[in-house]
Amino acid sequence: MERVTAMAASELYTKRARVWIPDAEEVWKSAELTKDYKDGDTALQLILEDVTSIEHKLDPKTKNLPHLRNPDILVGENDLTALSYLHEPAVLHNLKVRFMDSKLIYTYCGIVLVAINPYETLPIYGTDIISAYSGQNMGDMDPHIFAVAEEAYKQMARDERNQSIIVSGESGAGKTVSAKYAMRYFATVSGSASETNVEEKVLASNPIMEAIGNAKTTRNDNSSRFGKYIEIGFDNRYRIIGAHMRTYLLEKSRVVFQADEERNYHIFYQLCASADLPEFKILRLSSANDFLYTRQGRSPVIDGVDDTKELCITRKAFTLLGINDSYQMGLFQVLAAILHLGNVDIKERDSDSCIIPPNNRHLTAFCELVGVTYQDMSQWLCHRKLKTATETYVKTLSRLQATNSRDALSKHIYAKLFNWIVEHVNKALITNIKQHSFIGVLDIYGFETFEINSFEQFCINYANEKLQQQFNMHVFKLEQEEYMKEQIPWTLIDFYDNQPCINLIEAKMGILDLLDEECKMPKGSDDSWAQKLYNTHLKTCNLFEKPRMSNRAFIIQHFADKVEYQCDGFLEKNKDTVNEEQINVLKASKFDLLVELFHDEEKAISPTGQVPGTGGRTRLSIKPDKSRDKSSKEHKKTVGCQFRNSLQMLMETLNATTPHYVRCIKPNDFKMAFSFDPKRAVQQLRACGVLETIRISAAGFPSRWTYQEFFSRYRVLMVQKDVLPDKKLTCKNVLEKLVQDQDKYQFGKTKIFFRAGQVAYLEKLRADKLRVACIRIQKTIRCWLARKKYLRQRSAAITIQRFTRGYQARCLAKFMRRTQAATMIQKYQRMCVERKRYRKKQAAALALQKILRAYQARQKYQTLLRESKSVIIQRHVRGWLARCWYKRCLVSIVYLQCCIRRMRARRELKKLKIEARSVEHFKKLNRGMENKIMQLQRKIDEQHKDNRLMSDKLNSLETSYTTESERMRAELTRLRGAEEDAKNKGNQVSSLQEELERLRKELSTTQQEKKNIEDWTQAYKDKMEKMVSELKEQNGLLKTEKNDLNRLIQEQSQQMNEKMVRAIAQETQQLETDLNEERSRYQNLLTEHLRLEEKYDDLKEEMRGSKPGHRRRDSTHSSNESEYTYNSEYTDLEEGSRAVEDVTRGIDTSLTLKLQKRLTELEQEKQSLRNELENKDEQFQRARARDNVEFKKARGAELEYESLKRQELESENKKLKHDLAAMRKSLLGDAATGAGAPGSPAYKVLLDQLNSSCEELEVRKEEVLILRSQLVSQKEAMHHKDEKETMTEPSVYADDVSKLKDTDEIKQAYVGLKDTNRSPRFMRQPLDVGDLLSRLRSAAPDFHKLNEDGELWLVNQGLKETVRLLEHQLQTQRRTHDSEVETLRGELQNVKEENNRQQQLLAQNLQLPPEARIEASLQHEITRLTNENLDLMEQLEKQDRTIRKLKKQLKVYSKRIGEMGAGQTEGQTSPGQMVDEPIHPVNIPRREKDFQGMLEYKKEDELKLVKNLILELKPRGVAVNLIPGLPAYILFMCLRHADYVNDDQKVRTLLTSTINSIKKILKKRGDDVETVSFWLANTCRFLHCLKQYSGDEAFMKHNTSRQNEHCLSNFDLAEYRQVISDLAIQIYQQLIKCMENILWPMIVSGMLEHETIQGVSGVKPTGLRKRTSSIADEGTYTLDSIIRQLNAFHSTMCQHGTDPELIKQVVKQQFYIIGAVTLNNLLLRKDMCSWSKGMQIRYNVSQLEEWLRDKGLMVCGAKETLEPLIQAAQLLQVKKKTDEDAEAICSMCQGLTTAQIVKVLNLYTPVNEFEERVSVAFIRTIQTRLRDRCESPQLLMDTKMIYPVTFPFSPSSLALETIQIPSSLNLAFLTRV
Repeated sequence: MERVTAMAASELYTKRARVWIPDAEEVWKSAELTKDYKDGDTALQLILEDVTSIEHKLDPKTKNLPHLRNPDILVGENDLTALSYLHEPAVLHNLKVRFMDSKLIYTYCGIVLVAINPYETLPIYGTDIISAYSGQNMGDMDPHIFAVAEEAYKQMARDERNQSIIVSGESGAGKTVSAKYAMRYFATVSGSASETNVEEKVLASNPIMEAIGNAKTTRNDNSSRFGKYIEIGFDNRYRIIGAHMRTYLLEKSRVVFQADEERNYHIFYQLCASADLPEFKILRLSSANDFLYTRQGRSPVIDGVDDTKELCITRKAFTLLGINDSYQMGLFQVLAAILHLGNVDIKERDSDSCIIPPNNRHLTAFCELVGVTYQDMSQWLCHRKLKTATETYVKTLSRLQATNSRDALSKHIYAKLFNWIVEHVNKALITNIKQHSFIGVLDIYGFETFEINSFEQFCINYANEKLQQQFNMHVFKLEQEEYMKEQIPWTLIDFYDNQPCINLIEAKMGILDLLDEECKMPKGSDDSWAQKLYNTHLKTCNLFEKPRMSNRAFIIQHFADKVEYQCDGFLEKNKDTVNEEQINVLKASKFDLLVELFHDEEKAISPTGQVPGTGGRTRLSIKPDKSRDKSSKEHKKTVGCQFRNSLQMLMETLNATTPHYVRCIKPNDFKMAFSFDPKRAVQQLRACGVLETIRISAAGFPSRWTYQEFFSRYRVLMVQKDVLPDKKLTCKNVLEKLVQDQDKYQFGKTKIFFRAGQVAYLEKLRADKLRVACIRIQKTIRCWLARKKYLRQRSAAITIQRFTRGYQARCLAKFMRRTQAATMIQKYQRMCVERKRYRKKQAAALALQKILRAYQARQKYQTLLRESKSVIIQRHVRGWLARCWYKRCLVSIVYLQCCIRRMRARRELKKLKIEARSVEHFKKLNRGMENKIMQLQRKIDEQHKDNRLMSDKLNSLETSYTTESERMRAELTRLRGAEEDAKNKGNQVSSLQEELERLRKELSTTQQEKKNIEDWTQAYKDKMEKMVSELKEQNGLLKTEKNDLNRLIQEQSQQMNEKMVRAIAQETQQLETDLNEERSRYQNLLTEHLRLEEKYDDLKEEMRGSKPGHRRRDSTHSSNESEYTYNSEYTDLEEGSRAVEDVTRGIDTSLTLKLQKRLTELEQEKQSLRNELENKDEQFQRARARDNVEFKKARGAELEYESLKRQELESENKKLKHDLAAMRKSLLGDAATGAGAPGSPAYKVLLDQLNSSCEELEVRKEEVLILRSQLVSQKEAMHHKDEKETMTEPSVYADDVSKLKDTDEIKQAYVGLKDTNRSPRFMRQPLDVGDLLSRLRSAAPDFHKLNEDGELWLVNQGLKETVRLLEHQLQTQRRTHDSEVETLRGELQNVKEENNRQQQLLAQNLQLPPEARIEASLQHEITRLTNENLDLMEQLEKQDRTIRKLKKQLKVYSKRIGEMGAGQTEGQTSPGQMVDEPIHPVNIPRREKDFQGMLEYKKEDELKLVKNLILELKPRGVAVNLIPGLPAYILFMCLRHADYVNDDQKVRTLLTSTINSIKKILKKRGDDVETVSFWLANTCRFLHCLKQYSGDEAFMKHNTSRQNEHCLSNFDLAEYRQVISDLAIQIYQQLIKCMENILWPMIVSGMLEHETIQGVSGVKPTGLRKRTSSIADEGTYTLDSIIRQLNAFHSTMCQHGTDPELIKQVVKQQFYIIGAVTLNNLLLRKDMCSWSKGMQIRYNVSQLEEWLRDKGLMVCGAKETLEPLIQAAQLLQVKKKTDEDAEAICSMCQGLTTAQIVKVLNLYTPVNEFEERVSVAFIRTIQTRLRDRCESPQLLMDTKMIYPVTFPFSPSSLALETIQIPSSLNLAFLTRV
């Protein structure tokens, strides 16, 4: 590390300067200088952060000062090279701050991405994060593995060069996970070139390789025990087409041995955990603790990992990669056999031999699983065969040798199995598509050093030496290119070259060469090899050392550290030998898979059933081709040799690609989440080359600024005269003044390069300048505040004096007023005393007079009172006696009256009953029967006349008798009363005298009691007054309480009302949200459906374009024409089916089936969602249709009235029937027995009356039926307002004919179409074949030209189809005739049955008695007549409908005839007039024609109409010169004419061709905003016209009477309205995409990076990863660019006549995209999270709000979409210290999620030293307060979300008859009607 010079030391090492000093625990510790450093000082006086003072001694030899600490503003940077001081403590501290405080695990270090393992799952790898990083430059976003992957992907596409991502690090550092995320990014961003799910297969290889190649170690639960390099292949469109994997140095020793707390490979434990599965019974497995190879580590379980589930995932991955179940079971058999082999117990026979006991359970299981004999395997496990030149003999093995041989066999089998799986995974990932380029991901072990290092560590560190050399060269090359690009002089940078170390390992006579040589020696050993190493390299190489205390080890000085290797086992591991006889036994196995493992044949059977092919790949193979001739030679290669060759090929591959580096760091050894151990981190930083990158960068010019950035940042260090128009010259002049040493910086073409430490020096100068400016500002402000305080105090003193003097004056005036008042009071008081004395005397005299007069008056009053009381008593007694007599008389009279009236009432009742039974009463109820039953009535009157006379006489006699009796009784009662009165009066006189005496006594007693009562009353009154006062007080309290309670009740009721209102509002909002979600789902499905249709069309066009011999078709013969006529329809359908079959043959069958199945599912889901959406719309409309309630009520009342009327008539009929029955009974009762005979006169009269009654009943019944029919029709009218004749079934014509693939389907659809059009609603004349031939002949006179494109064949096919059509019509007529015959037969049968039934009824009636016979006949007749009336009414209704229809047609024809006649009359002229009379020039006014707002066109002009009006129309000319929506109006006027003439085919073809043409033009020019906006406006206008003129009352409210006359009369186009609405939704979504594509590049630059308010924010230093400048250069986007683009969008839509409500929805979507993209970038960019940037964002948002206000769009909801962005900007600006600040933030940021708030606080970065960082405690406080929020954990907003669009009905006031068609549209063939 370069040290600062002595000249700069005095400037930098000053008081309060901070430095780094070494520390044993924390590696580096921060300290602060307490006094300035001077040259010659031997120590520095420092104070630590814990306020401990120390003295730091300097090295007397080097005099090196401690490292300076970077300013706090530079700490936490995304790129370590952005630090001003580049050294180890600065790097370590920056990583620690980012990891611990900001929870950021990724950091750039130049071209290297440093990834620290958090040991915790973080939500930063979702699809939204991938979308955010896709397409971004590497320096534009925060560091991430996705940024590295995106950079590699972009460079591959841009530079046409293969890429590599090198991931390295210790075990447990996260290498495998990083590589996995990188591959996931490629799979997500690029997709696949086919539908074979290649990207899924690439990702599926991960669980397989982890199962067979990963294991638990002491450092990592999922450690990769092999290296791998995965090449992901891409085609020329940069989509994934396949992959290829290479593996390096599998740790085979782990199969047979594991250290404590470690495990074998995962696959063994997965199998043991799943041993209970039925299919695994044959494996004979049990717990992992039962097998030697899985129990040695004593840790068979990993916390949080379910091995059973992991095996399921592994098996699914095998299946996805094409390895079927049988092969999987074969693999599992081999793995289970390895476990059983490890448990084979070898017994020692003697010291040189051993034996396996017979029937060993595990060996038996092994032999059965691998298909070998027990005897052979047990033989060669304990013996080996030795070969010499002349003979071969068998040698026994010791127990130790046999055990080693067994373990070697296990390792060899597993290695073979591993290689087989890798080979077949590669076969599954290969493709037939030619590979254009690839990206390689290298996941390889990092530098390793343990207490005991063996052969594996040696190979690993050798590979890291090679990779480090490549890394150093690449970094040096980039530095050199940068300097040359900027044209600055540079000298060769000295960097560490590890080529000597590599030569020591791999050169001739190197370590590997000597190891291979020793392996070839017959008696070679590890000791002899070690001696050769000492003799060869100990004195010649400085990097090779010998340990002091060992002769069996050696030390190598690697680039990272010294490593001591133990020689034990090197030779054995390098040889990797296995008993050849054991291999021969396995090769002779009956198990095919095992044989395949040990025969390296190229034609091995693939489990996928496919023959592997190259597919045009340009791949470097690891393993050389092994032919039979070289098999023995290749088999003798050592492991070291193979690894060296593989490593050499890997380095060649990496050198041929552009490398990208990811260095994974393990923060601690205990797997603790977000725990940072500085010692371990520094050790890994040194080993992985990060510090070497820092050293290389620091040796040159690590800090680099553009001239604009430097000017913006250090503008405060300049004076006004230094600022020149040329920014480059300005920066040069300023730097020359600020930094005297010219070597500290260099000026490039576009950048300024600084040495290490210079940026910190400039920052110090800037901070000092700002500090001086702050002090000056503080001084001025404090002076201003002090002066304001003095002026306030002076004003306050004057005010106090004024108020004091005023108070004194007021006191004097008050004293004078009081003196005067006292005098006046004395005067009036004396006068008052004298007046009181006089008044007392006067009052005494008056009181005496009053008492005396009162006494006299009372005496007189007592006398008068006694007399008056006596008179009153007499009066009351006499009155009582009189009343008693009167009451008795009254009671008697009333009783008599009651008796008489009861008698008369009974007579009247009897009379009424008789009248009720009489014919007269029936006559009144049934007036229509008076004349018919008159004779019967007269007879009844004669019979009852005598009875009435006798009754009258009897009544008169009874009345006279009763009257006389009552008179006599009254007289007797009067006499008896007089006698008793006389007696009573005599007794009364004596009693009155006694009563008078008693009353006198009572009077005296009463007077005494009165006095007592008065006294008691007075006391009671006082008591009551007191009680009343108390009650009043209590009442007042109660009133107060009542008022309080009332107020509380009112408040509660108000709160309840508000709560209810809020609940209703929330529920309404929830309903609207649900409705919007349903609309969004429906519209998303429409988008997906459109995408699949476009993809299908593209495939079809591609196959048609590539098909040889494909027929060229006329441009006018489009696919639309196939839907117009029956002739060409079927032909085109057959061609479409053949084209589809060609496409199907050209592509994969599975792809076609998947697409068809997917289309079917989408159609079904679309239909279900459409139904749900309609249900939601109906619910929503019902909730809002409050104005229709009263109308419904009124209508319901009317219906209820009709129902009551009907019931009244029915009840009247029932009464009539009842009366008839009663009359019949009375007649039968009165008449003689023979009077009722059939021939008697009475029977005839009765029969006539019954007939008349039946007629009357029929009349009533008809009225009832009419009322019922009216009621039913009215109910049906309410439910089905528009129940008209539709033109055809929509489902028949909604299907796209081009989608039909099968000929049978096409024919079936065609026949259904013809049957539908042949229905009575669409009956027309059959097609004339002769007419068809004549038209064909006239249309094509040149047969050679006609047959140029095979059109004669088309004509032939048309004729064939016409013949088929006629035949089908004939068959239909036959079927119709047969059905009519059957109908007539059925009617005849019904007549016969009715006749038989009538005869049976007649026979039954003859057997009945007469009265029952009459009743049955009457009932039967009523039933028959009712049925006949119903049938007649139905026929009458049908005739009425037919008459109305004929009248309508007659009216149309009459109108046409009248117009034709008028035209002919006007065209005719009298010949005589022309000859005889001279012609004079007379001005004759032309009569204006009354247009109906319709346009007529011929059938053959339909293509021309669509072509001129849609396909070739220029939107700009129409929008500028013509009325908005003119094409929509023209199309609707043409549609009106087709409806007017009742031509259903013309309506259908016009609508179909219009929809298809709009889709075609949008597909052709879908990227043009103007075109898409134009057709969106016209499609909506066409949809509104279909609604406005549909005849539906809901859409006719705003129409004029003339417009109502223009409504469609024959067809209901509701189904087509839905189709056009779907088309409008698709156009809307396409418009949004077009606008997004234009706005997207502007948003980040304009909203975030551009400084709208200049000078507010300064640019911070950046590193090698250059970010986009925040200063707007030429060509960059600004906020004005966004506003101009929004203006352009708005003006375009307004010119096209887009509905205002639709414009609001578009603007809302635009603002949502702006807010979402801006917020997402803010959350992923640390440099943008500052106070000044928050101010910039708020200003930019205010400008957007101003734009909304100018356009009148503030209520469209666009402002609310920016609320999250506004809250994020406010969060950057508010205080973030105290709990109150946390509470304010929680209440303010309601639109942000907890993850977003915490992310912003973590990313908050001060731009100046005066700002403070957010503390970790504050962030935790925020998290605690937001813990209860129920929200999505998603960090980023969904930028692909599109709000569901609605098309509110917008009627047009434009009259159709006033529309003029301009000639520029070339529509002269249209005729106005």
